[in-house]
Amino acid sequence: MDAKICIICGLILFFVGFFALLYRKNIIFMMLGIEMMLNAANLVFAAGTQIYHNADGQIMIFFIMAIAACEAAVGLAMLIWLSRNRKIMDTDHLTLLRG
Repeated sequence: MDAKICIICGLILFFVGFFALLYRKNIIFMMLGIEMMLNAANLVFAAGTQIYHNADGQIMIFFIMAIAACEAAVGLAMLIWLSRNRKIMDTDHLTLLRG
């Protein structure tokens, strides 16, 4: 695929994830929005690697994938705890993490 098309697809994917994060109340959909934004960043780094012919973008893709895996593990652990103890998935009712 052409690098310009990859960048445009990454931009569209990023904004879809951003609006999913902003406008959805369910925690699962918010986490999906974050994952979409991270995958859009990976797509743009892959396109940059193809344009500039160096491996810097591939190194960043590796680190973003590691961050996404950690975010998914911690987020899903919190989600399981909230669903077992509070029986809620809506962010409007979450006051437990306010400190």
